[in-house]
Amino acid sequence: MIVQSLKKVVQTDIQLAEKYYSVLFTINNLHLTEREIQLIAFTAIKGNITYANVREEFCKTYNSTSPTINNIVSKLKRLGIFIKENGKVKVNPKIIIDFHKDLMLNIKLVHEEATINVNQGVDYQEDGN
Repeated sequence: MIVQSLKKVVQTDIQLAEKYYSVLFTINNLHLTEREIQLIAFTAIKGNITYANVREEFCKTYNSTSPTINNIVSKLKRLGIFIKENGKVKVNPKIIIDFHKDLMLNIKLVHEEATINVNQGVDYQEDGN
């Protein structure tokens, strides 16, 4: 088995979330766009993308529009990445982690045919730090 360690320094929680979701969705062959990953990361940090002020902040930060957000939200809900809970659009809790802490991923790529989707195969574990 080959073991490789990588280190990437990020400045913000949102950047950490963007890196995490980029890796997660790439490995699972979901082919999401950069803007979709940005919206997922932003929503994970903010808690939801329902309120107008949160949507405005996303639009200003990422030079986007409200119709773009609506289109992305629809797609991500179909994929099970976003869910609606108590009237709020949120990231599926199965793929939420604490982005305020440093993160170490352990990814094992094997030669067997294995598939992982958003609803299964993602384990979250805290190391106590």
